[in-house]
Amino acid sequence: MGCGIIYYQYNSLSTHELDSIKNSLWNANYFYILLSLLVAVISHGARAYRWKFALQHLGYETKMSNNFFTVCVSYLVNLTIPRSGEVTRAALIKKYEDVPFDKAFGTIVAERIIDLAIFFLFVIIGFVLQYEKLHQFFIDQNVSLRTIAFSGIAFLVMAVLFLVIWIYAEWSILLKLKKKLAGLTEGILSVWYMEKKWQYIFHSFLIWGCYLIMFYIPIFALPETENIGFNIVIMGFIFGSLAIGFTNGGIGAFPLSISLIFGLYNIPEEISVAFGWLAWTSQTVLTILLGLIGYLLLPIMNRK
Repeated sequence: MGCGIIYYQYNSLSTHELDSIKNSLWNANYFYILLSLLVAVISHGARAYRWKFALQHLGYETKMSNNFFTVCVSYLVNLTIPRSGEVTRAALIKKYEDVPFDKAFGTIVAERIIDLAIFFLFVIIGFVLQYEKLHQFFIDQNVSLRTIAFSGIAFLVMAVLFLVIWIYAEWSILLKLKKKLAGLTEGILSVWYMEKKWQYIFHSFLIWGCYLIMFYIPIFALPETENIGFNIVIMGFIFGSLAIGFTNGGIGAFPLSISLIFGLYNIPEEISVAFGWLAWTSQTVLTILLGLIGYLLLPIMNRK
């Protein structure tokens, strides 16, 4: 799908716009790109350190180096099949730290729930601050806000209904399933019952703060974007995050989403596309490098 998006976007640009994108990328100030990559590494470290709290609650004292590099490898795997990295991370921590797969995977699911909640905070802030712009955007894209609202409410109702049934129902098939998934459930609930839950929450916000800063810093790499307001940045961050979350690393989708959002603020398409590719490519290269380093170092560091 990502390749199809790239092909579509490439063919929608004129020769002049393509030349402008090349010039922007060539003349960008890559100091800011390197700075954003440093923040990305910090976010990886914060995610690895946050994981220790959940694993400690379950009785497993893992090495920070193993946590960090399994996180890096999981990001690399996510570039192939969306969300497959979570399974890989649980499998690696089982291999190198002997944490049961179901419990490790449960802690990762708990992470995703917390991350999703924080992301929705960004979405709410963005919608409140930029309602008119977003409303116009959805109109231009032939998307009904009512449909989005009803879909969100329906999803929430289904999630609550599932939790109620899971907690209180005593159907024989459900009891058997609960028994089989006891480790997974324990991992998910580790956040709620852990002693250091507030440190866990703090690092969760630290991770997302780093994500926002990672997106914001490259703004200064291009002269045409260095003066854009934070309201534009927050909207680009929200839709860029959605593109990454629902595709294999945001390939093609990230630059396209950035160009659509920035276009609402009258930023030329070629500049928006250049920024999108600059931010996405730099982060993807870092993901590949750290993932490969982790893949090579993990067996070496854990030789017995």
